[in-house]
Parts: sequence; C-alpha cells; structure tokens
Amino acid sequence: MSIVIRNVTAWSQGTWLPGQDVHVEAGRVRAVVPHESLPVTGEVLDGSGGHLIPGLVNTHTHLHQSIMRGIAEGEPLIRWLRYVAEGTVALTPEQAYVAAAVASLEALRSGTTALVEHMWPHPSREVHDAVLRALDDTGIRAVVCRGVADRPDTTRKWGFDQRLMEPLDAVFAHVDELAARTAGGRIQLGLAVPNPRSLTPEGMTRVRAFAEERGMTTSIHLLETATDEDMCREHTGLGAVDFLERSGFLWDRLLAVHCCKLDEAGRRRLAERGVAVSYNPLSNMRLGSGVAPVPEMLEAGIRVGLGVDGAASNDTQDALETMRMGAYLQRAVHGRSDLLGFPDMVRLATTGANGVVGLEDRPEGLVPGIQADLVLLRFDRDLGCVPVLDPGATLLTTGSNRTVDTVLVDGEVLISDGRSTRLDEKELIARAVAAAPEIACNPFENSGS
Repeated sequence: MSIVIRNVTAWSQGTWLPGQDVHVEAGRVRAVVPHESLPVTGEVLDGSGGHLIPGLVNTHTHLHQSIMRGIAEGEPLIRWLRYVAEGTVALTPEQAYVAAAVASLEALRSGTTALVEHMWPHPSREVHDAVLRALDDTGIRAVVCRGVADRPDTTRKWGFDQRLMEPLDAVFAHVDELAARTAGGRIQLGLAVPNPRSLTPEGMTRVRAFAEERGMTTSIHLLETATDEDMCREHTGLGAVDFLERSGFLWDRLLAVHCCKLDEAGRRRLAERGVAVSYNPLSNMRLGSGVAPVPEMLEAGIRVGLGVDGAASNDTQDALETMRMGAYLQRAVHGRSDLLGFPDMVRLATTGANGVVGLEDRPEGLVPGIQADLVLLRFDRDLGCVPVLDPGATLLTTGSNRTVDTVLVDGEVLISDGRSTRLDEKELIARAVAAAPEIACNPFENSGS
C-alpha cells in the first residue's frame, strides 16, 4: 500500500514545515519533501490547510474501565479500587470486547495510534481473547501487558484480590500462547504488575526472568499514593523503590506508572536502572493522588511518557486533553508558565517512553523511515482553534479530538473525517449501553474497612 499526504504542514525535528508531501510505502514514511517534488503514486490524501504529526502514544490505560465511567467518584484510591474490582471480577467477554473497542476507538479519535494496556489479573481466557479481538478490529497498535500477582489480600493494601489471581506458571503459559498468536501483527505482549505489594520477592524474580528472556515490557503501578511506601516499610522495613531494588525488579524494560510520591533518591535509582515512567496527570488529579515530579524526572535522565489511564479515573481516553493538562498541572505546581511547552509535551506524547515499552524508538517528528502512524489535524474543524497563530501553541492549549481528521496506523487509514473506517460506531454505542456493569453490592460490607 502506498499513500501520499499532499501539501500539508508537517511537524519535523522541532519545527513546522509548510507545503510538504509525505510519501508512505509499506507502512513507513518514505519521504517528507516539498510539495510536488516527487512523483505521486498510490492513494492521495489532500493535506491542504492541515497539520501532520506523529501518532500519540498512550503509555498507560485499563481498557475494561471504559464501561465504568464515573464509578465511585470522590472515593480515595484504595476504596475506589475495591469498587472497580467488583466490576472486574464480574467482567464478561462481551463487556471486555465492547469496553476495549470503545476505549481504542476513542483513543484513535484523539490522535492516539498506540497504547499500553495494563490488564488487571483475570483468570478468564475468554476475557483476554475478547480484548485482543477488539484491538484487532479497531486496528490500533498495542502493547497488551497481561496481569500477574502472587500475594493475595482482599483489602488490596498488602497484596491483590485473590479472586482475580492465578498461579504464575499458568499466567506465563498463557502469555506465551497469546504472544505466539499475535506475532507479526500490531499487538505485542507484556506483563502487568498491579503494584510492588502484589508480588512476593520470589514472584518478582520469576516475572523479571520471564520478561527478560522474551524481551517483554513489564508495567507496574508505583507510588501513585503513599500507600506503596507505607505498606512496604510496614512489612519489609524498606521503602517501595528499595524493596523493588532489593528484589531485583528495576531494569530497562520496566515501566513505572504514576510515581506521584517518587523522591529524589528514587528518581536517581530509576534513572540508573533505565526504568521509564508513565505520567498520568488527569487520573492523578481525579483521584487526588498527587502530582508526579515530571521536570525533576526528566532532569534526572528518566524517560517519561504520557498516560491517559483507564476511563474509570480519567474519565476519557483523550490524549490531547491529557497532554494539555499534563503541562498545565506542572506549571501550576512550579509557579512557572514556561514549563513543558508544545515541543516538550509532544515529545513525551509521541516517543517519551517508546524504547522501554517495546514500541519504535523514533526520532522527534516526521522523518523518513519511521512507522507511518500519523495524525492529520484540521484546526478549522473547531471554532475554539481558529485563527491559528502558532500551530504548536494551538494544539497544546485548545486542541481537541474535534480537530483530528485522519489517523493512520501502519499506513492504513483508521479514522477518516473523524470517524472509524472499520467499525459501525452507532452499533458499538448501543452495545456499550447494553454492557453497563451491575455493581450493586457494597464492597466494604463486613470488611472492617
């Protein structure tokens, strides 16, 4: 397949280049050249008046939560997790499919071309199959990190809900099966650890060995709140980062999610071990978890990517909104308006943690050779984005999913004129309404919490 996006303004190596033709062949960008300087072959997309950027990468989400929007609003993290757990235990394959399809399509429509799915541990093979089928149907690129835990605890304070756990050997065998099934496609497999409290030191040794042998990413929630630190000190006498270090669980394919309470010593340790961080500003604000020290992480040499998180805590999959709020939150905390401008945020959002999570570690902007995961923006689709005085400033400060006109993954057009080319959106909406979970029980009954 070959395609040319003609006469577009392209973001390339830190600058906007007007009047460019972007030639795509075999799923990669072959050339970024002045308009009509190369012969045009294949399909043509008129980019006149549009702006082209690399696709955004969402380094953290929970797809199944897109049918749990608004759940337990106002509850602190540990109590909120208990409500989400009830819906996860009861999750059906139909709910899993619909939730993953809705979340993926919503992500694509906000310019996201790749996502890292942090699946909760779940014993149902049918649920996992449904998620992979939904991702394949939408066409999005994905790293599916399959949940794993070996320390049970109904309270989730020191461990994980045992109703969702399986023996490590069973999980490893299932991951190998799924990886073989998806090999060569847009979906790759990894492992997802709920938090440092959900794996024993022996479990950490086994998980890391399994992941390293296969070159897989492992995602772990770390220091979203002070709970990780408090519980690790209470049970091991070590802080959370030291506990992971002592257990050999810090390495260059580990993605640490949130890190709101990561101190200077912890930042230094993660940087030394090559661990990347997923920054999830909207979720952290919604749950009152805190603010990740992103400028300090970057200064320490940590690779930071942007995360949208699950729709039960965000409550959308809109990467453009997350990019804007991610910048504004840091400016408010640090009292500086010059922090994390468009070049900084688009770097976080397109390539910040790619190498660690197993995605293409691409250079900044559109250059020949990169995967053709592209987003064509038309600011004139949204009254709030015109006139355009500075395209980068417009995208960061007022850009919305309404400006996303066309999205390509591997050179395939998945979104055209803001709509999916693969799925019937009206039918999907009807299925999502019908898939609403019934979480009628109080997860705190007789728990002493």
